[in-house]
Amino acid sequence: MSPHILLSKISYFMKTSWYREPWAWLVFILPFTAVVAGIATYIIANTDADTLVIGDYYKKGKAINLQVGKVKMAQKLGMRFALQLKGNELIIKPTGIEKTFPLINVNFFHPTLEERDFYLALTPDGNGHFRHHFEQEVSGKWKLTISPFEGHWKIQDTITLPQSDFIDLIPNPIKAQ
Repeated sequence: MSPHILLSKISYFMKTSWYREPWAWLVFILPFTAVVAGIATYIIANTDADTLVIGDYYKKGKAINLQVGKVKMAQKLGMRFALQLKGNELIIKPTGIEKTFPLINVNFFHPTLEERDFYLALTPDGNGHFRHHFEQEVSGKWKLTISPFEGHWKIQDTITLPQSDFIDLIPNPIKAQ
């Protein structure tokens, strides 16, 4: 083969530069995208550590029977409450038995964000209703626990706030687990 023919064949195949070929970019971009996505995933995983909502889950698991016993006690005593959050005012009123409570403990547990959990110790007003005014809006899904100061019974439920109508909080041993 003469050098002239060989050069013409090479120039035929090399008429454009490699960076002007779309297939070359496709071959380079796909692995490059995978590397960038891997680096981004690594950075996200290491900067936003997941927190356990319940730190000592083993002790919490062992205490389930005790919690169920407290809910059964509330059921036996006929404890019931109605809850309303309208605007930023929380109202909890006893609807079960005719008994006054000097203090109730109300715990709000967020299902995923531990830093949003909070606790209220409420005393009754003249009507026997427990009220609290929040500085900021409280919204979303919450696991709510109501118990007396002594802690011998409790009511636990999952609620979505805000609630313009009163919702009933009834002791249910299945929801305590």
